[in-house]
Amino acid sequence: MAKIVLDRVDKVYAGGVKAVDGLDLEIRDGEFMVLVGPSGCGKSTALRMIAGLEEISGGKISIGDQVVNDLAPKDRDIAMVFQNYALYPHMTVEQNLAFGLKLRGTPKSEIKEKVREAARMLGLEQFLGRKPAALSGGQRQRVAMGRAIVREPQAFLMDEPLSNLDAKLRVSMRASLSQLHERLGVTTVYVTHDQVEAMTLGSRVCVLREGKLQQVDTPQRLFDNPVNLFVAGFIGSPAMNFVSAELHGGDGGAQVSFAGFTLPVPDGVLADRPGLQDYIGRSLILGVRPSDFEDAAHAKPEWAPLTVRSSVTEELGSEINVIFAIDAPPVEHKDTADLAEDAAEGESEAIPLIDNKALWTARVNSRSHVRPGQEVNLAVDTTRLHFFDPASGLAIGHRDAASGGGPALRKPAG
Repeated sequence: MAKIVLDRVDKVYAGGVKAVDGLDLEIRDGEFMVLVGPSGCGKSTALRMIAGLEEISGGKISIGDQVVNDLAPKDRDIAMVFQNYALYPHMTVEQNLAFGLKLRGTPKSEIKEKVREAARMLGLEQFLGRKPAALSGGQRQRVAMGRAIVREPQAFLMDEPLSNLDAKLRVSMRASLSQLHERLGVTTVYVTHDQVEAMTLGSRVCVLREGKLQQVDTPQRLFDNPVNLFVAGFIGSPAMNFVSAELHGGDGGAQVSFAGFTLPVPDGVLADRPGLQDYIGRSLILGVRPSDFEDAAHAKPEWAPLTVRSSVTEELGSEINVIFAIDAPPVEHKDTADLAEDAAEGESEAIPLIDNKALWTARVNSRSHVRPGQEVNLAVDTTRLHFFDPASGLAIGHRDAASGGGPALRKPAG
């Protein structure tokens, strides 16, 4: 096992295209680090540079105590798991698992022991005599992981290993990956475009955008304390709701107004966000997570009321997503534009805007009787409101946004 350090790493392709830009990242010994971001953000390029499959254009990469800039992939003591499994079709599962060890000249008895142990760990014992064509997608991916495990490397590098699996199988494979990491404790760097996968797997999650590190933190802290509009909108499903708003002060305390609504801003929120007080009387961008709404009939009494008319309801069994229009246009900012572009790539059809009004989502209790077209009384947990500077897109009062950098943020884009 070993820590992996990327120190001001750049990757510039022909024509001056910068895929990775000054990436600073320390992956701790034994950590499960997930690199996440939209298509083209540089996450796979960063992984391939760690593996040695891409040359770096600048900076330094260390694995353990060794700088590996000039080391061939085979000399880096890492094992890679690819999206397409990369199994040898003419070999059995057992032969696929043993192949890398044979190349290294490992004794036959040791190969047999390691292969059997990996097969037991991954539930592959009954498939050892089969060839990949006779396996399901999930079984093939387990073979690919087993081939990495038997090598006992310093680190595992995984490039979207679950993206070819169906939704149900991905959930079970995520659980298997978590158990494997718990058992083996090997440093793991995992690339995905799926932020749900990132949140459920990562000890920490690194959010990338246009080759730059936006924020790296635990999944919960990324969700609760995003450093900018981009991270706020990218992490969380459904995505955070945004609107241009005005912050006001008065004898009754601070309030935030938007689209004909006014919500109280608790004193504790002002105190916890240094600099927010300076925005009183000014415009800012308000963010509200769908999970911080509730049907007023099921909400805590101290939550603030908000009455809206539902446009669409998505009944998910355990909860209902209420989609409604607010009398304000969508927020225009580079961060939100990038998010919209990424969402458009992943969806064949989007719900059309209603007279240039922003669509918001509230997630409410499944016992709510809300239906499309109905007026619904919602409540908002105002202790969890998010505020962003309309020019920079940085979160107001976030420790890293305030300092302009730090362990969780480098060179914010926007």
